[in-house]
Amino acid sequence: MSPGQQILFFFSALGAFNGFVISGYLLFFKKQKSPASYFLGLLLLALSMRITKAIFGYFYPHLPRIYLQIGLSGCFLIGPSLYYFTRAALENIQKTPIRWKYTYWAWITAIVIIGVLVPYQTHPWDWNHYIVHIIYAQWVAYFILTGWMLKGVIAKSFVKTEKLSPGEKPILSIFLGNTVILIAYLIVFFWSFSSVYISGALFFSLLLYLNIPLFVNRKKSDTAFLGNGETGRYAGKKITEDQALGLTNKLQRIIIDQELYKNPDLKLNDLAKAVNISGHQLSQLLNDNLGKSFAMYINEYRIGRACELIVNDKGIKLEEIGYEVGFNSKSTFYTAFKKHRGTTPTLYKEGLSSAALL
Repeated sequence: MSPGQQILFFFSALGAFNGFVISGYLLFFKKQKSPASYFLGLLLLALSMRITKAIFGYFYPHLPRIYLQIGLSGCFLIGPSLYYFTRAALENIQKTPIRWKYTYWAWITAIVIIGVLVPYQTHPWDWNHYIVHIIYAQWVAYFILTGWMLKGVIAKSFVKTEKLSPGEKPILSIFLGNTVILIAYLIVFFWSFSSVYISGALFFSLLLYLNIPLFVNRKKSDTAFLGNGETGRYAGKKITEDQALGLTNKLQRIIIDQELYKNPDLKLNDLAKAVNISGHQLSQLLNDNLGKSFAMYINEYRIGRACELIVNDKGIKLEEIGYEVGFNSKSTFYTAFKKHRGTTPTLYKEGLSSAALL
């Protein structure tokens, strides 16, 4: 390699190496862990694997294909890791839902089985024409889901009168960093621009250094979603039943009186602020005392109100009812309704009509 290529290789590889180090810290050595810190560690690990593949593929194109397969396999986990990190951080989830674990392990199992049955070494055509397309399609799908989840935060960043909260800034920074990396590799994927290929690795290095405060927790208030602990009345101890009852009653009263559930962009920290408690306390109350996630708890109010509107049928379409009670799409309304009521809004309405005729 020429001196210029050596410098390029050094800075690209340095980012990948640091990514492995930081992911190892978040996954294995961080004392206070949370779902967000785990998934951030997995995200960095997956990105580092993909970046390493890009570096060695660029500078050493004749390496055994097994190394390319490992890098692409890691790429398969970038999307899920980004999505679950963002969701856990936004909702300040303190315990990873079982469904998330099953889904994540299903993706790992799928890519391992594919790698064993159709190894890159002997099936390069299948990987280049089919499997790689599936990997990038899955990454893009999860990226879109994450962007949709962050649409309120992104919109807020463009409004001068609105300010991002300390917790929202690093989440948005990580999402935007992943946006640039994904675009770089999609350009290579569709148009084969090799110079753009290595730029993804260089930007990953830059992204890591810009987010050093996030990884080392220089401001714990800015990274509470990573499990940095909290000071206050409920820090380090469970909320008692009496305390939980009082907080639950206050929470219910504010949600109903102010109709907060109708806000499709309602976040856990927004609700906590309305109740005048911290996001950590609210998350603890919901997860430990009520046994519910934030989304499940809010959807209960939305579905309850939707049922009232259906019972008081005033000619409103079911889809409009979904939007009225706080859902941002017909599909999420129907999914949540079936989860909470065991049936669809259509069948629920038909059941009411049938009962009225008897």
